[in-house]
Amino acid sequence: MSGQSLLVPGEISPHRSVPGAIRRPEYVGKPAPTPYTGPEVQDSDTVERMRIAGRIAAQAMEEAAKHIAPGVTTDELDRVAHEFMCDHGAYPSTLGYRGFPKSLCSSVNEVICHGIPDSTVLNDGDIVNLDVTAYINGVHGDNNATYLCGDVDEESRLLVERTRESLDRAIKAVKPGRQINIIGRVIESYAKRFGYGVVRDFTGHGINSSFHSGLIVPHYDSPHATTVIQPGMTFTIEPMLTLGTHEYDMWDDGWTVVTKDRKRTAQFEHTLVVTETGAEILTLP
Repeated sequence: MSGQSLLVPGEISPHRSVPGAIRRPEYVGKPAPTPYTGPEVQDSDTVERMRIAGRIAAQAMEEAAKHIAPGVTTDELDRVAHEFMCDHGAYPSTLGYRGFPKSLCSSVNEVICHGIPDSTVLNDGDIVNLDVTAYINGVHGDNNATYLCGDVDEESRLLVERTRESLDRAIKAVKPGRQINIIGRVIESYAKRFGYGVVRDFTGHGINSSFHSGLIVPHYDSPHATTVIQPGMTFTIEPMLTLGTHEYDMWDDGWTVVTKDRKRTAQFEHTLVVTETGAEILTLP
């Protein structure tokens, strides 16, 4: 693996403004969101609105990813995604969620998830995850992907490729009538082939009018994940695989999660709706 130095927190720029005409999620300006009490199965109107939100989120992520290169800051990637979402009438869901200060999460190298965009400069050989969620028409669409920055070593490149494959396999395993733990079983069994760790304490989640509905989607084979998958359910799958341990530390910012052994980690995510025969990806550009 690359012998690059470990990350340290950078300087966070001021909050980016969102045009007043764009509808805010109810949690903006509050310490926490109102708990979701609605159903996990959504009606066709909600799903259609989620397709729109998901498409904008996917396009914003793609646009930001075009700017990934050595010398670019993670704050610049945040700016690109923020402006794209606002230009398309969407609110960046992470901005103000439980106090998160930015419009996407940028998680570089050993950062598992929830990295805050700042003055950190990307280096040749880095891997960087962008996690983008858009809120529009009262619903959210959430996706992320890990990208290569410049000339990346083979071990890291394979980790990224195989993490993407673990998500693809998990999506194919989604069928009505199965328990939700089939998702983690498929991911964990695939990751074990390569000796990867599977992060356990950060999971996929239900999503709809709520950013996180309360439904938990583990990425390991949890005996407690017995919820039966039903048509119309909407949730994310977002496996986080590591080159070493799945255990983690958290920075003092209360958000940035890094592998305890500081080895690299990758993640991919889609928002899905369960169909009569499988799953439809809602976060496609």
